[in-house]
Amino acid sequence: MNHSPAALTRLPEWFRQEIPGDLSDGRLELISGLNLHTVCQEARCPNLEQCFRRQELTFLILGDVCTRSCAFCAIKKSKGQPLPLDTDEPLRVAQAVEKLKLKYVVVTSVTRDDLPDSGAGIFAKTITAIRGLDLLAKIEVLIPDLGGSPLSLKTIVNASPDVLAHNLETVPRLYPALRPQANYKHSLRLLSTAKDFSSALRTKSSLMLGLGEKEAEIISVMEDLRRHHCDCLTLGQYLAPSGGHFPVREFIPPEAFRRYRLIAEGLGFKAVSSGPLVRSSYKAEQLYAAI
Repeated sequence: MNHSPAALTRLPEWFRQEIPGDLSDGRLELISGLNLHTVCQEARCPNLEQCFRRQELTFLILGDVCTRSCAFCAIKKSKGQPLPLDTDEPLRVAQAVEKLKLKYVVVTSVTRDDLPDSGAGIFAKTITAIRGLDLLAKIEVLIPDLGGSPLSLKTIVNASPDVLAHNLETVPRLYPALRPQANYKHSLRLLSTAKDFSSALRTKSSLMLGLGEKEAEIISVMEDLRRHHCDCLTLGQYLAPSGGHFPVREFIPPEAFRRYRLIAEGLGFKAVSSGPLVRSSYKAEQLYAAI
C-alpha cells in the first residue's frame, strides 16, 4: 500500500518509543568515558532506550566518520579529509564488554576505503581482544564490503567471529540513489566467500523497507541471499535521519512484515526477524539462538 507524501510526515503509532532513562544514560557515559562509539547513537536508532536497558548495543569501530556517502545514513562523512586510525580501540572495546558483562557482542564499523585492508585488521584485533577477556562470549561482526578484497575478509573470518553480517540494505535498482559507492553483486559474493572460508560461520544480512522497493524485488533479494548461503535475515522500516536524507516512500504495516517473515522462512533462512522496529542488530542474541 502506497501512502501520500503528507502521510509520511508523521510516524505511525507502532513507532512510539520510550525516552532514555538513567540506566541508558549510565551506559552511554561508560562508552563515552572509554572514547568509544555505538552505531545506536551515531545512526540515531529509535530503539536505543529499550536495547540499552536490555544490555544490547552495537559498538562502532574504526572511528565515527565514514568514507562513503550513502543517502540513508546519519553517520558523519569524511568529505575527503585524512582520518586517523586508533590502534588501541580493540582493547577499549574489550574493556567495555567486560565492564558491561556482555555475553553477546555486536561490533560494526564505518567504511574505511582509505585503509589498505579496509579496517579488517582492527576487526580481527577487536575479536581477539574480546576473546582474551571472555572465551564464552559470542561475537557478531557487521562488516562493510572491504572493497571486495577476499584477503581482508579472510583476516576477519580467521579471527573466528560467531556471526558475520553484511547488509545489502536495499534492492539493486535503488543502489545508485542510496549506495552509489557499493555494488550489489560484490556484497552477495562477500557473504558466500565468507562461507567458503568457514562453513561453520553463520552469515546474516539486512534490508530496509519503505524506500520505494516493490514486493517482487524484495523476494528476489531474499532468493539471491539464499543462493549465496546466507543464514539469517532481518527486515525493518527505513526512517530518514533528517530532511536532508533519502525520504521515506512508504510506511510498511506490521502485517506486511509478518508476511515477509513467512516468505523468508519458506525460502530456507535459519532465522528471520521482521518488523517495523527491527534493525540489522536488533535482538541479535535472540536471533542467533533461533538458528
